[in-house]
This record gives sequence, structure tokens and C-alpha cells, in this order.
Amino acid sequence: MQLSEEQIRSRKSRSKAMAVALLVFMVLVFVVTVVKLSDNVALRAF
Repeated sequence: MQLSEEQIRSRKSRSKAMAVALLVFMVLVFVVTVVKLSDNVALRAF
């Protein structure tokens, strides 16, 4: 099966969008984790 140029462009566009979405999700998880860990450290009694 041979893809047309439009289908190839569409596939690349979707791939880039998925990569960006995954990157944003990873950053969000990282930020939430850091915030939660820093809250726990701040509450710890020394």
C-alpha cells in the first residue's frame, strides 16, 4: 500500500502532536511529584 503525500503529512503531524502531548504529560507528572515531595519535606519535623 502506497500512501499519498497528504497522508504522509497527516501522519507526521499526528506523530508530532502525540510527542508534544506526551512531553507535556511527563513534565506535568514531574512537577506534581516535585511539589508533593517538597510539601512532605517541609512538613517533616527535624
